[in-house]
Amino acid sequence: MSELTQKTALELAGDLHRGDTTAAEITDAFLARIAAEEPALGAFAEIYADDARSAARAADAQIAAGYRRGPLHGIPIVVKDLVDWDGRVTTGGSQVHARRVARATAPVLRRLLDAGLIVLGKTKTVEFAFGGWGTNARMGTPHNPWDRRVHRVPGGSSSGTAVAVAAALAPWGIGTDTGGSVRLPAAFCGLVGLKTTAGRIPTAGIQPLSPTLDSVGPLARSTDDALVLDRILRAVALPDIAPADLVARLAPAHRRGVAGLRIARLPAFEFADVESTMRAAHDAALERLAAQGAEIVDVALPFAVGDIVAENGRIMAAEGYAAHGELADDPETPLDEAVRARLLGGREITAAAYLRTLAARRSLQAEYAQATAGIDALVTPSLKAPAIPVAEVDEAVSPAHFTRFGNYLDLCGTAVPVAGGDSALPLSVQVICAPDREDLSLRIAEALLENRSVPPAP
Repeated sequence: MSELTQKTALELAGDLHRGDTTAAEITDAFLARIAAEEPALGAFAEIYADDARSAARAADAQIAAGYRRGPLHGIPIVVKDLVDWDGRVTTGGSQVHARRVARATAPVLRRLLDAGLIVLGKTKTVEFAFGGWGTNARMGTPHNPWDRRVHRVPGGSSSGTAVAVAAALAPWGIGTDTGGSVRLPAAFCGLVGLKTTAGRIPTAGIQPLSPTLDSVGPLARSTDDALVLDRILRAVALPDIAPADLVARLAPAHRRGVAGLRIARLPAFEFADVESTMRAAHDAALERLAAQGAEIVDVALPFAVGDIVAENGRIMAAEGYAAHGELADDPETPLDEAVRARLLGGREITAAAYLRTLAARRSLQAEYAQATAGIDALVTPSLKAPAIPVAEVDEAVSPAHFTRFGNYLDLCGTAVPVAGGDSALPLSVQVICAPDREDLSLRIAEALLENRSVPPAP
């Protein structure tokens, strides 16, 4: 494995800024690793090798001529195959759209290109982004790189992005999150995954599942990378300074630790069926925060997190059926049957039931804000258990037990890999914060982040 592919995006940007390497060398290193690993991992829907090399050479020429688009100019990235790029196919994980050529470029992708990032390819997704395990019966399920012997779930729906970043096929990437679709794959694959507040980043030009709930966010191997990529996606102008100084300029509190923060934990009954290694990792994370000066408090929420799974799912199903129902209605359409069943569930939801759910959502948002007044964050497990074999997946059960309430209440949150327990697979907790407090969520995640490694080579 090339040393370049083991580095974070900001570390690579630092090397490029100092002249220690070139955009072409960085891109070639990742493309070589993709060529070696992609056949076994199956992370990509399409690889843009020739175009990426051309873009890298152009970046080197521009930088040499004094035209640097910003501190991340020349750094590679991968993009979930929901995002339109003018003249290229966007399948949304569906065979139905195998020849669907986009006629415009999504604003989020335009922002990446304007920042000088180099797109290595589009990554696989659950069909129409409607599923948390990361499975895709027709287009292929990416392999979680943490177990090369057993095909384990990568998490979904941003499955390919998570596998590509975790396996060092790319330094970072973007996904979407409607019920956990950034945080779940980040958790299963040992990454930092930021679920942003809905509306913070535009979703135009991204194949929708649920416009009410859809959000865009980064998957990365460090909180620094996630913070900077969030800024790029929001079109925040980055100062053209040394990449090592970028985070301090953008978020001065990012590395100030957690001393003085009040961090809540869930009641004991919420852990009744959480696997022991995941529970141990969660408990160890809270102990670590307490040791760094945070006050750990109990909170009485106006709901049980499991109760929100169905409520969030009702919105997803109703709006998903509105977007894709005609395809699901036709039994001859070649769809993943698990996804078809979820979409058809939306057909049964009446307008009255849908509107009542939206009204209840608004009420519960206010109740949650009142219950957590004076609390900086809520820390929960990201998952009930580490990645299971694909052969053991029950598609009728969602792994999004702890993540969906974040979408339902329009909160932000970060899934972060943590130590604890004796699992050889990644363990993860999520740091949930109020809307538009992404910086605080990442700051607390930084205090917890212990596992910055790349999965072992096969």
